[in-house]
Amino acid sequence: MKPTIPIVAEARRTLALCNVCGYCTGYCDVFAAAERRPALTDGDLAHLAHLCHNCRACHFACQYAPPHEFAINVPATLARLRFADYRAHAWPGAPSTGVLLALVLACLFGLPLLALLAIPSETLFATQRGPGAFYAVIPWSLMAWPAIFAFGAAALLIGAGVASFWRQAGGAGVATSKAGASRTQRMPGERSIAAALPQALADVATLRNLDGGGSGCNEREGRSARARRHAHHALFYGFLLCLASTVSAAFQHHFLGQPAPYPLFSFPVVLGSVGGIAMLAGIAGLARSKRRADPATNADENQPAEWLLLGTLAAVAGSGLILLALRETPAMGLLLALHLGSVLGLALSMPYGKFVHGFYRATALLRQAMERR
Repeated sequence: MKPTIPIVAEARRTLALCNVCGYCTGYCDVFAAAERRPALTDGDLAHLAHLCHNCRACHFACQYAPPHEFAINVPATLARLRFADYRAHAWPGAPSTGVLLALVLACLFGLPLLALLAIPSETLFATQRGPGAFYAVIPWSLMAWPAIFAFGAAALLIGAGVASFWRQAGGAGVATSKAGASRTQRMPGERSIAAALPQALADVATLRNLDGGGSGCNEREGRSARARRHAHHALFYGFLLCLASTVSAAFQHHFLGQPAPYPLFSFPVVLGSVGGIAMLAGIAGLARSKRRADPATNADENQPAEWLLLGTLAAVAGSGLILLALRETPAMGLLLALHLGSVLGLALSMPYGKFVHGFYRATALLRQAMERR
């Protein structure tokens, strides 16, 4: 299912005028990439929408922004197209944000309720200490296999969507047909994927395009700062640290015969603690930035999905840290079920919510790196 025609048509009108003007070329990669795509096919527009990091610098520099009759609003227009595009690639279809919220809440509170009903109270509320304490309440197989299935399915669905986006945007080349038909054609001097990958990874890691041409993101006219970029970094790297904590715990469990929970200064606990705190700090920074941002640069219909993602990630990080603090108390059993529920809710909602935007943006950055001279 393709994004609706009005969204695509408005994006094409906006970027066609941007190509004529050319004033904002230095702010980020979007405008130079648009100039290389004068036909602005549907695939071109999808690529440009995901390449945009929504720093908003162009909006406050634009002489054709509202109230001008041209009413150019690049951040909001590309945000709408970006949201519609990754929903269009979702299989078998993207549920509404309300349905995803219900799913996340059902997992978050359903697992503790199930624990109350299925686990004897003398086990659920017992004080468990030492290696294997978690599994004395919830067996390892009941923890691991649902998570493996959920995250495995999410990875397959996200991969299929990203592959579809890659083909839509031209695969190893760029769609340049003036009639709007998709056709794969390499640009002159375009690099291979292998040659471009280091630069793309660097752009992903540094969020270079979120710097607004050097002054940072613009929350409102005349107010720019790098706080939003730093908050993204904290959330992104905090999530990676939590992922590394899970991997290290799995290694210790399966290869060293050391079941969880682990000592405070072990690799899994240190990585998870630092990662969880960084995630919460990043979420707080992004929430503050969203509240302070000029509403004219936002796509209102995208806001519920963005808040849902922040809330879901906050539940994962917060419940994990609380579980760590109270793991040797009678509250451990319910807190363990709550944390597992938050993780399951994240896994099941990942292919259909705002979480996937990072994969599409990384793919767009890879294409951009291939085209970079």
